Amino acid sequence: MSQLSQTAKLETLEAVLDGLMRRYQERVPDVPAILRAMTQEGLISRPEDVENDHIAFRTMGVPQLGIASLEKIFLHYGYTRRDRYNFEAKKLNAHWYSPPSPEFPRIFISELRVDDLSPTAQAIITSYTDEVTTDPVDALDLDDWRQVDEFLHKALWRLPTWADYQRLQEESEYAAWVIYNRYYLNHYTVSVHNLPEGYDTIPAFNDFLERHGFKLNTSGGKAKVSPDGLLIQSSTVAEMIEAEFASEGAPAHPGQGRHSGGEKHKISGSYVEFAERRPLPEFAHLPKSELRREHRREGFEAGNADKIFESTYSHQTAVRQ
Repeated sequence: MSQLSQTAKLETLEAVLDGLMRRYQERVPDVPAILRAMTQEGLISRPEDVENDHIAFRTMGVPQLGIASLEKIFLHYGYTRRDRYNFEAKKLNAHWYSPPSPEFPRIFISELRVDDLSPTAQAIITSYTDEVTTDPVDALDLDDWRQVDEFLHKALWRLPTWADYQRLQEESEYAAWVIYNRYYLNHYTVSVHNLPEGYDTIPAFNDFLERHGFKLNTSGGKAKVSPDGLLIQSSTVAEMIEAEFASEGAPAHPGQGRHSGGEKHKISGSYVEFAERRPLPEFAHLPKSELRREHRREGFEAGNADKIFESTYSHQTAVRQ
């Protein structure tokens, strides 16, 4: 049982999120570049002015990992599990989590239904994930942000081989992404509806992004719109990163570092998302200055998210290679 007060838990959560964002910005050059462009054009005065709509993680759906493991961290800090989503074609499940306080981002955690893959793909995945014999979150002191920060940025299993990565990518690009990237932050999301007029809709903000040379995910159209028309999303195409893979036949060392491998290849890393949440019908009459988070469309939309997932897929990232 935690001995921390709720205020202390929120401070711990803030430190965890700061650690995630610091490494994410270092790894995804689009993030600081977009923030610079927003500042230069007067959309914001400083990067901290951006409201983070949500952050997202990808996981492997095996007993000791997956959603059931990772969510424990955020439930501990006061997040509430909300809707469940099923992405049949991509063989994914997901939940989103509402924050303990409105200044924190929503969280979206997805997991690959490993049992739905071919026996070959399952064998490849479990050859890595079986190195994690118990739920690793259970061993953490969740009141110590440094432990959580280190956990979210360390390798849980050995470095994959290029052959294994390629075989997984043939069947599930999501599986290939996770086998290399693990729990690295998949994306964070700029709330555009609170930006100045002329930039506060997804179509207008997409125009701004493309004017500055950023590549957008075109799967399902550049703007992904929910059936009720109240949630509109877009995203950049994932950055390509130089990834070092394990040499074939190298000994298996659980927790092996990224730089102890052999051949190097460019693979998809993380990306940036953008969200416009329009007012609910009963609050549509309110002036923009009076609209709060609770007045706007909440939650997520499976059809939108399905296309956003493809920001790391090769048919999109080809434009960045």
